[in-house]
Amino acid sequence: MLISGFTFVRNAVKYDYPVVESIRSLLPLVDELVVCLGQSEDETEALLRNINDHKIRIVHSVWDDTLREGGHVLAAETNKAMDALNPSSTWCIYLQADEVIHEADYPAIREAMEQYKDQPQVEGLLFKYVHFFGSYQYVGDARRWYRHEIRIVRKDPLIRSYRDAQGFRRADQKLNVKAIDARIFHYGWVKHPQQQLLKQKSFHKLWHSDAVVQKKVKDQPFDYQDTDSLKEFTGTHPDVMKKRVSEMNWVFTYDRNRKKQKLKDLLLLKIERITGYRFFEYKNYKKV
Repeated sequence: MLISGFTFVRNAVKYDYPVVESIRSLLPLVDELVVCLGQSEDETEALLRNINDHKIRIVHSVWDDTLREGGHVLAAETNKAMDALNPSSTWCIYLQADEVIHEADYPAIREAMEQYKDQPQVEGLLFKYVHFFGSYQYVGDARRWYRHEIRIVRKDPLIRSYRDAQGFRRADQKLNVKAIDARIFHYGWVKHPQQQLLKQKSFHKLWHSDAVVQKKVKDQPFDYQDTDSLKEFTGTHPDVMKKRVSEMNWVFTYDRNRKKQKLKDLLLLKIERITGYRFFEYKNYKKV
């Protein structure tokens, strides 16, 4: 069973992406790892090459600005990385540059890939998500944070990244997936407020025009207090993240009095916490 890993990245140094930690968390699970490196204004390529692992293969890319709105360029870059994988692979594991796998979940991931490798009706494997916000001590638990997403797919030319690269589809149909007991730790909303501001300016350009970006992003350090519901994180971070966590160089405090939630969302969140069921949840997959 050949296992491939893939990711894409651009300007990882400038926007402080934990891409090195992301890649290191993936390497123990894969036989090869393709990194699609977009044209960067910083030392991202040197950062990647310093990992110095024979499994890593860098492919260079130029982002297509005509795909800017709607985040479609992110799917295009994901597909470029996926297309460069060994065609003999059984499974392909995908991480974005701010996502990390916990080493405690390696056994469950390996077991699931082995269990379903000869069941072609299973087209992907579904992970749980832990979304950190503001600091490494808080996670989002409001309804806007997606709880699950596909991060392992079969090597199939018809399986493509969907919309803004959050998930995958096959011939534009939802994938049949199995949920597994493994997590993706998402750190995209944890960085110094000044760097978060730079990232937001760049990120919004993938969805909106320059005029809209100017209105949406204020020219001041990102305000983490402008949020909804958070809860304290009580688990452990992946080993590859521990140095980054210990070097956190900003102060974050969560003011519950400032959280922004509509009455409808508050009621639905209370129902979810009581029943465990999320009404009206978007699911870009079909569990089998």
